[in-house]
Amino acid sequence: MAPAEQDALAVREQLFHQRVRECIICALLFASLYILCHFIITHFKKHTDFAAVHDDEDAAVDRIALGLCTFTLAVALGAVLLLPFSIISNEVLLSFPQNYYIQWLNGSLVHGLWNLIFLFSNLSLVFLMPFAYFFTESEGFAGSKKGIMARVYETSVVLLLLTLLVLGMVWVASAIVSDDAASRQSLYDLWEYYLPYLYSCISLFGVLLLLLCTPFGLSTMFTVTGKLLVKPRLLEDLDEQLSCTRLEEAAMSRRI
Repeated sequence: MAPAEQDALAVREQLFHQRVRECIICALLFASLYILCHFIITHFKKHTDFAAVHDDEDAAVDRIALGLCTFTLAVALGAVLLLPFSIISNEVLLSFPQNYYIQWLNGSLVHGLWNLIFLFSNLSLVFLMPFAYFFTESEGFAGSKKGIMARVYETSVVLLLLTLLVLGMVWVASAIVSDDAASRQSLYDLWEYYLPYLYSCISLFGVLLLLLCTPFGLSTMFTVTGKLLVKPRLLEDLDEQLSCTRLEEAAMSRRI
């Protein structure tokens, strides 16, 4: 074998091992986030939501919905922690550039995590969360055989109709806003234009909702905190309290 072929084979083998290492690290990170989110949801959920279900079918539906919600929460938590992870990994690499044990914190891993988070966030936002909601509310089509698959069929049909409705609304909105004639005539650029546009619209709606709900949440938090905490008595006059106590004691003595 020629030296050039040996070098190319070594490079391919190194890239293969790097891909395998990145897949293992991503799987371990996501498994850790999933377990953490599962404990969080099971800690804060109502016990009557899942524990008091006696029907096997309803219990299975609730477990599936719980798994989908846990997956979505894990993706959201990963999206929140991805920027600090990128900054910390960059600082660690700059501090220890020759350390062999932290060389896996490279740009390829961070780039792959960004791509996975973007993919799973779109999947959770467009498919998983609506599917979990409609799946818990479904009962199967009228006249069909009861079971999990009947609920899956009904949920799939409702989700398909909702997807067509949302895409039609996005297409109409883009046709109104854009002056490009091609955007009014075709939906061929669905993946490159309409899905990012839809994701941006939903993100904007979420930011507006956050700006609207944050003041109410802060006011409620301070109200609850003020009720739970004991107010300090640093500014109270002790002499006045002692005189009031003596007067009360004298009044009680006269009554006795």
